[in-house]
Amino acid sequence: MEALFSSFLLVALGEIGDKTQLLSLALILKFRKPWPILAGVVVATLLNHGVSVWFGDWLADAVPTDWMRWILGISFIALGLWMLIPDNDEKIDDNPRFGPFLTALVLFFIAEIGDKTQVATIALAVQFKDQFWPVLGGSTLGMIAANLPVIWLGHQFGSEQFERRAHRISAALFFGFGLLALLP
Repeated sequence: MEALFSSFLLVALGEIGDKTQLLSLALILKFRKPWPILAGVVVATLLNHGVSVWFGDWLADAVPTDWMRWILGISFIALGLWMLIPDNDEKIDDNPRFGPFLTALVLFFIAEIGDKTQVATIALAVQFKDQFWPVLGGSTLGMIAANLPVIWLGHQFGSEQFERRAHRISAALFFGFGLLALLP
């Protein structure tokens, strides 16, 4: 249960103000079809974060435990610092070849490659080794929790002040997880 909750919390808060939220906003304003967009987000997250959890599990076996504690702690602290750097808007083609589902799936999958929540999902999989489904479920639910309000209420969710606060709260959580990982 701790793996599910931790994954949910870190990804949900880490996504607030992230480029994928901006991508959700752009998609909903373009297509005006929330269900296919949400379905695309869910499938893309399951695929992307599934690979991330698998890689994290493999990494936990491949790297000595003493080193992993330091790598994990420093990674979470680095993610906290990364949270303080604002993301750029994702560009949406004015004439997409595909509908809202496939457009959302492809764009979200690509946008998540190397994103802080993908890196966080790998780190969480290392921390909660052999808990594939709770980590994947938590990270996917966190992505949904962060993007669903944007999809449904996008025009009310774009305040810069809210985004800055959310980034600071997320950064503090990542710092906290990093410090906890460094403690013996």
